[in-house]
Amino acid sequence: MRVIVYCASLAVLASLAACTEKPQTLTPRKADTMASQGTGNQFMAPGWKAGDQASWDEQMRARTQRGQNEYSRAAAGS
Repeated sequence: MRVIVYCASLAVLASLAACTEKPQTLTPRKADTMASQGTGNQFMAPGWKAGDQASWDEQMRARTQRGQNEYSRAAAGS
């Protein structure tokens, strides 16, 4: 009888071990900040001003025109 109780409690403990796993996120990211606010580091495109929505929109337009749009690159390669 003791062996059955021991095995059952061991099975319960083993099944609960996965409940304590920490979330596996690559970087802590705040979801409530706008992309135009910037990253806070030195890896920014030259000419872009962090926090300026118009500057952000202009950078996105320029990237699309320069070929960083996968849809236009795939259509040109076909």
